[in-house]
Amino acid sequence: MNKNIKDFLGKPAPPNYIAGLSRGATGFTTRSDIGPARESLPEAPQVQQDESNDNQDPENETGLFDSAPYEQDDEEADQIWRTIDNAMDERRRARRQVREKEELKALREQRPAIEEQFSDLRRQLATLSEADWADIPEASNQSGQKRKRDQRSERFSAVPDSVISSINEHLMQPTNQVQNTGIETPLSNTETVTNFAAIGKARDKVLGIKLDQVEGTITETASIDSKGYLTSLSSIAMKSSAEIGDIQKARTLLKSVTTTNPKHAPGWVAAARLEEVAGRMATARQLMKKGCEQCSKNEDIWLESARLNTSDNAKIILGQAVTFLPQSVKIWRAAADLEKDNLKKKRVLRRALEFIPTSVNLWKTLVALEEPYDAKILLSRAVELIPSSIELWVALAKLETYENAKIILNKARKSVSTSHEIWLAAAQLEESQGKPVDLIITRTFKDIKLVMGLGRERWISEAEKSEEQGFPHVAKAIINSAISLGMEDDDELSKLDIWISEAESSVSRGHIETARAIYAFSLKTVSTDAEIWMAAAQLERKYGTPDSLDSLLLRAVEYCPKSESLWLMAAKEKWVWSNDVDGARTVLREAFKFNPNSESIWLAAVKLESSNKEFDRARVLLERARDDKNGAGTARVWLKSIVLERQLKDYNKALSIATTAVEMFPKSPKIWMIKGQIESADLNMYNEARDSYSKGLKHNPNSTPLWILASRLEISAFNLQIKARAILDRARAINPMCPELWLEAVRIEGNNPNLAKSLLSRALKECPKSGLLWGELILRESRQQRKAKSVDALKNCDNNDPVIITTIARLFWSERRIEKARSWFQRSCKLDCNYGDGWAWWLKFEKEQFLLSEKNAPDVNSSISEGLTGNNNLDNSNKDKTNEYSNEIIQNIILSFESAVPKYGEIWQAINKDPKNAFLSLRQLLDLAVEQLPLPMPF
Repeated sequence: MNKNIKDFLGKPAPPNYIAGLSRGATGFTTRSDIGPARESLPEAPQVQQDESNDNQDPENETGLFDSAPYEQDDEEADQIWRTIDNAMDERRRARRQVREKEELKALREQRPAIEEQFSDLRRQLATLSEADWADIPEASNQSGQKRKRDQRSERFSAVPDSVISSINEHLMQPTNQVQNTGIETPLSNTETVTNFAAIGKARDKVLGIKLDQVEGTITETASIDSKGYLTSLSSIAMKSSAEIGDIQKARTLLKSVTTTNPKHAPGWVAAARLEEVAGRMATARQLMKKGCEQCSKNEDIWLESARLNTSDNAKIILGQAVTFLPQSVKIWRAAADLEKDNLKKKRVLRRALEFIPTSVNLWKTLVALEEPYDAKILLSRAVELIPSSIELWVALAKLETYENAKIILNKARKSVSTSHEIWLAAAQLEESQGKPVDLIITRTFKDIKLVMGLGRERWISEAEKSEEQGFPHVAKAIINSAISLGMEDDDELSKLDIWISEAESSVSRGHIETARAIYAFSLKTVSTDAEIWMAAAQLERKYGTPDSLDSLLLRAVEYCPKSESLWLMAAKEKWVWSNDVDGARTVLREAFKFNPNSESIWLAAVKLESSNKEFDRARVLLERARDDKNGAGTARVWLKSIVLERQLKDYNKALSIATTAVEMFPKSPKIWMIKGQIESADLNMYNEARDSYSKGLKHNPNSTPLWILASRLEISAFNLQIKARAILDRARAINPMCPELWLEAVRIEGNNPNLAKSLLSRALKECPKSGLLWGELILRESRQQRKAKSVDALKNCDNNDPVIITTIARLFWSERRIEKARSWFQRSCKLDCNYGDGWAWWLKFEKEQFLLSEKNAPDVNSSISEGLTGNNNLDNSNKDKTNEYSNEIIQNIILSFESAVPKYGEIWQAINKDPKNAFLSLRQLLDLAVEQLPLPMPF
């Protein structure tokens, strides 16, 4: 016999043996246990279904468009139908309601409610006495009593012996008959029957074992980490009852915590909060009562118990708490907060101070409730008991007169010699009386330990705090004394960088006087640095007055006479902000003395004169500026001279100056361009213009605008599209990856859409991140393809190209998605405020919306509802609000545009550089640009 074979294998199982019971397994039934299935009845012939749509529910949208996406046009259609339903419901509502009331009244009269039928009898019940009520017999259920009393209805019959014997045979079958089930086929042993009764008993026994295990874990103290569970309970205690997964489990565990460690106060608090969340306030209060008995020396448990109880009970609880914890400030303050009457609050606080006379919080709370006279008496006593409290000393000084406050602060300074707050309070006292504070602050900074212990950043924050309290002179004195702390070894440039950074930080926090003091000290230290003068001037320009800005700029140009930016800012301040043209001329005249060859100053003087229609003065200035010895003599000055003559329509003189200028500055493409424009557009000298462009391109082959002008001249003047195409091909060969040249080539092929698309494809391969090219592609695509191309454009341009964003806004506009279009226009202008076309498109969009609201053009919803209800009167208040909103948006766009002063944009640049529009304002130029814009999308 093989020893490896177990001796019990092959033997019958012991009585009542169930496999797997000892390891917790439960019974299950397989197909082999049940046996073969019965033969089913033959299926009835299937009735042919009606495939018509007569019985379909109209609310169930099935059919061809069931899987289509739910877009905004669908939402608008649903809104229209809802409007129709509401309009139909509104019709004859008053008559319908009257009819319903009459029908309900008639129904009540025919079939009155039971309570109405017995209302008179119920009123008579009020006359019954308690004895009459006691004599009323209890109601009982008499139904079926007669049948129970009738013994004839009971029938008994004996159970046949065959039934009893068959049941015993099934119950006593050995289990080895079914031990192989599950691996045999269903037909191999059809007589096997599973003992379901035994399996059910086994399942009950397993369940009992598991419950016993759980009960054992609850009673064992080592199986629960009370601190860990309380930490995890904090997330449960703050949730609503709907968010708590298993309240009963948490309650059981917390009961274990309070049972195993009753002196652990957080356990009681957590258990009470759990019951509070569960809505069982009575249980929570009982738990807190037990917790207070077990943890009477813990103030948190008393406070929590008071919170869970009513106001009257909370007073009793806190009264008991102070007997155990008379030194607890929190309990005394909570008891005072429960009192609604100030007199009772004072009484509680005075009682608290008898036990805790050194509590600053209690003294401050009591003083806040008293009148000034009584508050002074209390504070006098408080500073005697707590001489180290700076807050109490300062509060007492604020309540006293000036002379007494000085005496009190001197006493405080002697009591707390290391406190800077006392010195600052003394300085603020002096400023409140209109006296200088520099001496006090200087004496404060003589204490090296006190000064260096705080550091420069802390002193700056103290200056900002003094400014918030209304003491700007104290803030300035602190800055003058503390701004250089710890910077003795730094050079001047490092100091300036740090000071400017700190001033900007103060401005960002809203402390202008502190920033102004930092700039003032910096200018005293380094008075010849133009950068810090400019920063201080920008601060005064934004937060100061015109006089303060003027005074600062005059000092700035005195210390930095070679700074062109300061001179220009001073002149602009006189001209634009103060409307003082003569003052601006005086400033520029002084600037010429120190900067005779400054191009910016010469051009600023020319702009001043030309803007004020003083063209003769402007011509004289430009003539002097073109002189190399006495003026700037730069290409920009010559270009400005040409532009001015062209604006004044003196084309021959402009051409003469341009001819001289191109000889002096052949590398200036702008001069070649304006010379060609004068010859072609103003004097109709097309051959000379072609020659000018040709010569200009030889000297400036990398100038893209010059190549584009040359190609356009061939089309507009000579109608030579082939030559224009050749010029652009040559330009792209010299200047690869230039989207402007590609765009011009595409537009030349406008009559050949296939060739234009082919060029666009080549252009996008060479310039995949060009917003100009992607925008052109979107405009040339069909309506179905525009959205897909817009997504591709955004991905390739990193979502930050204003041309693409403006084009997508136009796409939304063409689809009448107004809010979407508005948000995208706004996004474009915020992304790049220098893109003028974005502003023009946005303004045009808003003007159209304003006109639509002004004309009262009803939308689809309002027209349908009006036709159904017969009401043709619109809500005037809603119209006025819409008009005001649209008008406000338009005004904000114009103001933002004027502050941004855009510099580029295809249409904006053409309008802005047109000589005919030279003397128009920015707003007029923007209106012209709006008029030049085409439709939002080509159709």
